[in-house]
Amino acid sequence: MDSWIDLLLPFVLILARTTAFLAVLPLFSSRSVPRVLKAGLAVLMTVFFAHGTPPPGVGAGQGSVLWSLVLLCREILCGLALGLAARMIFYAVQQGGILIGRQMGFYMASILDPSTGQQTQPFGMYMEMMFTLLFFAVGGHRTLLRLIARSYEVLPVAGEVDFGALAAGVLAAGSTMLLFALKLAAPMLAAFLILGVVLGVLARVLPEMNILLTSLPLRVAAGLAMAVAMVPALQGFTEEVAQWLNRFL
Repeated sequence: MDSWIDLLLPFVLILARTTAFLAVLPLFSSRSVPRVLKAGLAVLMTVFFAHGTPPPGVGAGQGSVLWSLVLLCREILCGLALGLAARMIFYAVQQGGILIGRQMGFYMASILDPSTGQQTQPFGMYMEMMFTLLFFAVGGHRTLLRLIARSYEVLPVAGEVDFGALAAGVLAAGSTMLLFALKLAAPMLAAFLILGVVLGVLARVLPEMNILLTSLPLRVAAGLAMAVAMVPALQGFTEEVAQWLNRFL
């Protein structure tokens, strides 16, 4: 029994971290992606990583089933933490889109996201789709692969793991998510602030004018025009996000 554990343990541990990492990524955790494809991708990545990863050092008396389960749970936690940090970036774009959508007047507008099965705002979903396309266009998938590959150097398989530092990294990713969301929505928020000032002046100059009914189509039109103008700038934002992921570990 112990011989089988010693033989399969390195592959299973690498597979556990890789599978946990893919399980929480926004694109690969989607319901539209078949489970067979997810499992095949995880196994394929594990085969490549196993060639460049040194085998875990299991001391004498530690090759038991109980110790193997402890190592397996530790690798799953590492994979989940790395995947959650990467997922925060996509949440940043979604939250930035929600902030912009609310300024446009889409307070109650919501649609069902088929990939997650949750209610989301249309502008936030639009921003997330555009960011995902640009993220993979600039080589974001290679950044994610480098992230999981470098984790085996910083956090060796079956080695000592500082879960406090890992948790601090996830919390830092959360604060960075809020910063990226504000940076993404800042130009739109500034434009809507100027529009609000103009509408306030018009309300004082033309008191008989219905500002509420006038402002709604103006906000939607300004938001759509700014969304089109922001697409080239979104590519630079995507490259900045990719650089942050490279520095995460």
